[in-house]
Amino acid sequence: MKYSVEVVTDEPAFAELGPQWGRLYRGCAAATPFQSHAWLHSWWLSYGRPGRLRLLLVRDGRDLVAVAPLMRVRRPVPALVPLGGAISDYGDVLVDDERGEEAVGALTEALWSAARTALIDLREVRPGAAAEQVYARWGGPRRRVDDSLCLELPAVPMDELVARLPSAKAQRVRAKLRKLAALGVERHVVPPGEVDKALRRLVELHRLQWQGRKVTGEHLRPRFREHLVRSVGAMVESGDAVVTEFRLEDDVVAVDLTLLSGRLAGGYLYGAHPCLRERKADVAVMLLDACAEQACDGGRDTLSLLRGDEPYKRHWRPEQVGNQRLLLARRRTAPLLSAALCDVAARRRGKDVVRRWRERGGDGP
Repeated sequence: MKYSVEVVTDEPAFAELGPQWGRLYRGCAAATPFQSHAWLHSWWLSYGRPGRLRLLLVRDGRDLVAVAPLMRVRRPVPALVPLGGAISDYGDVLVDDERGEEAVGALTEALWSAARTALIDLREVRPGAAAEQVYARWGGPRRRVDDSLCLELPAVPMDELVARLPSAKAQRVRAKLRKLAALGVERHVVPPGEVDKALRRLVELHRLQWQGRKVTGEHLRPRFREHLVRSVGAMVESGDAVVTEFRLEDDVVAVDLTLLSGRLAGGYLYGAHPCLRERKADVAVMLLDACAEQACDGGRDTLSLLRGDEPYKRHWRPEQVGNQRLLLARRRTAPLLSAALCDVAARRRGKDVVRRWRERGGDGP
């Protein structure tokens, strides 16, 4: 079977791919919400730079059977990296599962051609991702290094998540759930027509809850808010996201955004009013209860707590699942691969120095 390859480099053509991309996304079981067209196209509108878009499309006739959503960067080395950037927890390519090895082979050849002048640097690749099939077929220099750590739970009802805990912890969680019920906290799934308003409220509550404390600065920037509003509205309509409001005495006191794909649900971002802490409500328990319900719906097998190793996540006894960074080169671009590995090693050494400095109380190196 002969496939054709197309490289899309302009935003209008990217926008027009929505329906075809959606069919491919549904046909790739390994896909996460961060590979949906709504998420990536919106991300490009907020964060993309003119002239850098590189979408590698593989077609069988008119049918889109594989996509590598990439963009070109110049630092630290010339490379093609996944769209989605730092605000996306998983990066991957899309391959139609029904086309199997032929589609993977065609996409690998397209990437091989692209690697003549740039390193292929696939970040935040989840184990089992479609990109692993490309890595397995790669004929040139390649390396796999560790990337971010994600924590995952099984997609089961809340009572089963609680049952996994030691007896004393389980009793405390059940008490917290009773406390939430006694306070009268109610949750409501936001309908598509009200998603924009709810997301703006989420961002404002997120700012309020972190006021005076260290927060991810990007989450408070207008471009991030615009990306959320633009992408999530479409994702809610297609079943790839759920926005939940938590109300107390008719006031919205928290808003949660959960992203969904065929196999995975992930609690992405929330905002909670400080009044919940004042009333001794456990926000983490409240959110996980709602997220677990969404994860169970639709036959998903994973409830991802996404990137980060925060202590409150560890309370639930999650499985540690490390993302990977897949580096692919050709002989002529092998020096770029070596340079990227040196950059990885230098950054790790820097983190180790900072960690040791903090362990000593920050009194000096």
